[in-house]
Amino acid sequence: MAGNRTYFAAISLFRSRLLSRATKIILYKTLIRPVVSCGAEAWTLTNKEEQALLISERKIFRRICGHKYENGEWKSRTNRELEEMSKGENIAKWIKGQRISLLGHLKRMEEDRMPKKIFTQELEETRRRGRPRNRWKEEPERDLQVLGVRRWRELVADRKKWKDIVRQAKAHSGL
Repeated sequence: MAGNRTYFAAISLFRSRLLSRATKIILYKTLIRPVVSCGAEAWTLTNKEEQALLISERKIFRRICGHKYENGEWKSRTNRELEEMSKGENIAKWIKGQRISLLGHLKRMEEDRMPKKIFTQELEETRRRGRPRNRWKEEPERDLQVLGVRRWRELVADRKKWKDIVRQAKAHSGL
């Protein structure tokens, strides 16, 4: 909702022929993506929510890139073409990278701080019937497994290595 408002507030920039496609993509990444994903570090995304984010991002990229003229007719760009143009980066990977970054921040935090206490505390409550809902703590750990990062609890202490892991997460094709 807020992402749409931000996009339509800046639509004159995205329609402008004076700005290059690369500049428009940078505008999207700096103006719209942060608004859409505000607080996303704390989200547990379902597949449905992730797909909705990807669809809205592709819709904006289609408007930025425009149609292509091929074999005498105008055609809309495919998802694969849009992915190639964005160099494999998308909003879901970006959010997962932010979650991994927050995980590192929480692990390095002093024990007496409130966010750390909330993060480490275990609730002793019975869960409702049915499939258990995803817990935030499990999400970045699952993403780190997909990345193939072993002994991540030891790597957290080294900020430079952790930053590289976050960068890998944002560009990894499997996330």
